[in-house]
Amino acid sequence: MTAVVAHSDHPHHGNDATDIFGFWVYIMSDCVLFATIFAVFATLHTSVYGGPHIKELVELPYILAETIALLASSFTYGMAILASYKNNVKQVMMWLIITFLLGLSFVVMEVNEFVHLYLEGHSWQSSAALSSFFTLVGTHGLHVSMGLLWMLILMLQLPKFSISSAMRRRLTYLGLFWAFLDVVWIFVFTIVYLMEAI
Repeated sequence: MTAVVAHSDHPHHGNDATDIFGFWVYIMSDCVLFATIFAVFATLHTSVYGGPHIKELVELPYILAETIALLASSFTYGMAILASYKNNVKQVMMWLIITFLLGLSFVVMEVNEFVHLYLEGHSWQSSAALSSFFTLVGTHGLHVSMGLLWMLILMLQLPKFSISSAMRRRLTYLGLFWAFLDVVWIFVFTIVYLMEAI
């Protein structure tokens, strides 16, 4: 009987190790993806072909508000994680909703920025600089959107599964992914917006 129990426990631990390994492989592959796009932007950001430079199109106060929304969402997600360790489902749900709304605000503001640029005639086809700009910022925005979808799924699962060890693990994985997106955005904000505006 002991051998059976030990055997049944082993795959569970193996699955956990596989999940963790798979998650970090994904994060590392995303690091390579963003590093590549950053390198492309660094190469092409001055290739405007007679058009406006990115610094002429950037509204720094607007982007700063966008940045604050995303960074604040990391704080509120951290509060959700803390509430999960207290097994407080209501508080976890409350902080997840606030985080979701802040993340959604970020995405809406980013889409609004893109639409505004497009309507002024500054599309991804205008120059190599704008093509690399839209690719870099848009890729990050797509990741945030996927994070919001992931968060929504967890919010739908939370009432059913409560704060189980599996749910806490899922919340932790999303938290690490969300923090990764914040770090990437700090680089985007600094390199794409702040340095271009100087």
